[in-house]
Amino acid sequence: MENSSVKDLMVPISEYATVVLGTGLADAVTALEKAQEAYTASKYQHRAILVLDNNGNVVGKIGQLRVLKAIEPEYDFNDTMKELKKYNFSEEYLSQLRDKYRSELPILKTEQLKVIATKKVEEFMQKPRPGEFVAEDCSIDTAIHKMVAGRHQSLLVTRKEKIIGILRMADVFAAVFHEIRVFDV
Repeated sequence: MENSSVKDLMVPISEYATVVLGTGLADAVTALEKAQEAYTASKYQHRAILVLDNNGNVVGKIGQLRVLKAIEPEYDFNDTMKELKKYNFSEEYLSQLRDKYRSELPILKTEQLKVIATKKVEEFMQKPRPGEFVAEDCSIDTAIHKMVAGRHQSLLVTRKEKIIGILRMADVFAAVFHEIRVFDV
């Protein structure tokens, strides 16, 4: 593994769940399910969807947390919380207020889910940030450092300026763990 590079562990875009801009959330989740079905039991399932522009370039990513955030209703309680924090209420009290307010806005109502299912991926995708890229010929050491320092679950793998795959923490961890097991004493 000492001489391994990112391209040895990355998942090529062709094997990953992808959708194009303008795709609805329901169709994006379906694409993720299909990509997961294509993986065998020996591989880790995908936990994100890559969003492509019309030229096939990656312009965003949607992880499971982003999908859950997309179904949570928009509410303006954050402004109220900022105001209350000025008066030094305890975190416990503020947490109870948040929970009470949140309980009055159920998420999983059929009508609301129907609306959410049609939301376009660009409304909630995460655009790639500068620290989320790693070149395909970089060492695994470099990739691990980027993941740890940036707290990334995955990195977008590039060849020159083009994104060609994704390096997932699960795959890196499995490879490192396999190497560590050799030294089991």
